[in-house]
Amino acid sequence: MKPAHKRIIVEQLDKTLSRFKNVQDVSPPPKGWIRVIREALGMTGKQLAERLGVRQPRIPILEKDEVSGAVSLKTMRQAAEALDCVFVYALVPRSTLENTIREQVRQIAVERMKRTTHTMILEDQQLQEPERQKMLQSMIEDLVREMPKDLWSAKS
Repeated sequence: MKPAHKRIIVEQLDKTLSRFKNVQDVSPPPKGWIRVIREALGMTGKQLAERLGVRQPRIPILEKDEVSGAVSLKTMRQAAEALDCVFVYALVPRSTLENTIREQVRQIAVERMKRTTHTMILEDQQLQEPERQKMLQSMIEDLVREMPKDLWSAKS
C-alpha cells in the first residue's frame, strides 16, 4: 500500500476511533456486565438461560467467565442479544494512531541520529544543537511520509 493511502487510512480511523474516547474511562462492573444488566432488568439466571438456549447452571459460569476474561466474543454477543443489548468491541488507542506512529518514528530517528552523530564526531564534523534538532525533525517527517515496512520491527 502506498504511504499516501496509509496516511488517509490512519486519518479516517483516528476520526472513527475518536468517538470511543469517552469509553476509555468506563470500567466493567466488578460483577461483570452480564450479571449487572441481568439483575437490573430483574431477569433471573433461569430466564437468561432460556433466552440463550442453555441450561440454568451455565449462567453463573458465563458470568464468572466474563469477569475473568475467559468468555468468547461470540458468547458476549449472544448474551448481549438475550439481554436486548448491543455488544461493543473495540481497540481504543490511548492517543491517536497518528501520535503512536509519530512516537515510533521519533524513536527510530533518535537511534539513527545517535549513529550518525557518532560517525560525525569521529570525523570531527559534529553539528550544533539547532542543526541536530533540524536534522532530527527532517528525519521524522521523512519517515512519517515513507511509512517504511519495518517501522514496527525491533531494529529499524
